[in-house]
Amino acid sequence: MNVRVGQGFDIHRFSDDPERVLVLGGVVFAGERGLVGHSDADVPAHAVADALLGAAGLGDIGEHFPDTDPQWQGVDSLVIVRHVAGLLRAEGWRIGNVDCAVVCEAPKLAPRKAEMQANLSDAAGAPVTVKGRRAEGLGTLGRREGIAAWAVAVIHREEQP
Repeated sequence: MNVRVGQGFDIHRFSDDPERVLVLGGVVFAGERGLVGHSDADVPAHAVADALLGAAGLGDIGEHFPDTDPQWQGVDSLVIVRHVAGLLRAEGWRIGNVDCAVVCEAPKLAPRKAEMQANLSDAAGAPVTVKGRRAEGLGTLGRREGIAAWAVAVIHREEQP
């Protein structure tokens, strides 16, 4: 069996646009400041997609979904994860699992974690776990200037004889 591991990262700053909604793991966090981005700026979804692409050696999220392409303007990032999962399947890869750590001071993720995991797992077609972490007031993330996420993906396929 051929097993590969990929790492993904994404970060977005908070928007000053009061109409921009915060979406994390496909979950809308009503009343929270949204993030700046070409798509819906769903940081964990982007990190998951990037980890999967890296594991399969298929480049990165910016190559597949450039912020200059109007096709991806305002898109639901779960669509991006589904698309990436399809690319991996087309190359013969199966997703084992993805683990994602989201770093932010607010909002609290624990009350919505199960929803986020369900949305991301459905989009990837494999288990995706989400962990919330705080930056403990340190740096850009600690000053509540944005949200970042790191993800690790494990993929596999049977060796061809």
